[in-house]
Amino acid sequence: MEQTYINREEAALYLTAQCGLKVSKNTLQKWVTTGGGPVYRKFGNRAVYRKQDLDTWAEAKLSAPRMSSSAPELSIA
Repeated sequence: MEQTYINREEAALYLTAQCGLKVSKNTLQKWVTTGGGPVYRKFGNRAVYRKQDLDTWAEAKLSAPRMSSSAPELSIA
């Protein structure tokens, strides 16, 4: 399993480029304080992230597929 850690700026770029979710490094910093962001670890005084954790977090934040804003969520089997 990959154990490569990336810094906050790289994590923001990864979420934008690989997951299609525009998240800034400032937003990631805010989530460190307020919660709700991806799992991170500390290296000294810096937050570092694993790509696997970013992917897991992004998938968990997405809703189930929908056909319209008024339609119920579709079941994925």
